[in-house]
Amino acid sequence: LPISEVNSNMATSTAGKLGSRLSRVMLLRGFHCSTVSQAGKEWRIMHGMAPGGTEYGPLTDLPDWSYVDGRPAPPWKGQVRRKMQREEFARRVVMLSEEVDHGMQVWEHKQQQLVAEEEERQRSLLKPKGSLLRNKPADRKS
Repeated sequence: LPISEVNSNMATSTAGKLGSRLSRVMLLRGFHCSTVSQAGKEWRIMHGMAPGGTEYGPLTDLPDWSYVDGRPAPPWKGQVRRKMQREEFARRVVMLSEEVDHGMQVWEHKQQQLVAEEEERQRSLLKPKGSLLRNKPADRKS
């Protein structure tokens, strides 16, 4: 047989074997393909980095160049956009934090009102008279 026929026969038999093996793996393990951009995501998260390599960090945040006299380069559109997003995020965090603080104050005020109402209810209950009143302090001392 010529070499080209031998190579093609080997390729088809290997592809057939790989295909059946691959189909078994897909059935047994739930095989899936993910994008290349997700490669290393778990490792970056475990090491305290951004899930995708371009969200933040020195390569994203710092300028690529500056003037010779030391002046910084003008900000790029992406830098301005990220700065605005961060400012908006910080405003939202402050707003939500204030809402939580206000909610806690309202809850504490309600709890104080409930305690005061219970104390008033206890105070307004009928009090024992006569011999029961005299026996109570003695019972408390013993």
